[in-house]
Amino acid sequence: MTTSIRKVKTSDLELKDRLVSIQRVTKVTKGGRTFSFSAIVVVGNEDGIVGYGLGKANEVTTAIAKGVEDAKKNLIKVPVLNGTIPHEQIAKYGGATVFIKPASSGTGVKAGGAMRAVFESVGIKDVLAKSKGSSNPHNLVKATFEALLELRDANSVASHRGVTMDKVFNG
Repeated sequence: MTTSIRKVKTSDLELKDRLVSIQRVTKVTKGGRTFSFSAIVVVGNEDGIVGYGLGKANEVTTAIAKGVEDAKKNLIKVPVLNGTIPHEQIAKYGGATVFIKPASSGTGVKAGGAMRAVFESVGIKDVLAKSKGSSNPHNLVKATFEALLELRDANSVASHRGVTMDKVFNG
């Protein structure tokens, strides 16, 4: 099933960034080892808009800054209903598989580290999530984004079918 990408412009949005993971990577050359850092960062306005980015640099702060800039270029809109998601969803990216499920009010975010950062950035307050397979934070973030992109609310489903919500409820 293919869904339309819900890209968002960054103009006048108050975005908060969360560092998901930072790794020191080593390149071995004949002159010795060269250390650099890669950082995966999630940004969001906690009101349905979220994005992720990867930054690589020789210093941690520069890698994080590059990750934030990359995340701002890849923002998407996610349907959030009463602080949770509209329906269950399974998504896979690489070796990581994620399962997300709506939860009742007051449950909180029951998710692991990489997935938790994405849910908190998008503004989801109540959700149940499980990751299976790889625990690689890069693939977990990407799989979570795949799941969030597949989510559709009742209004978008009704408009896709050519009816209005008023017509659905009132006959």
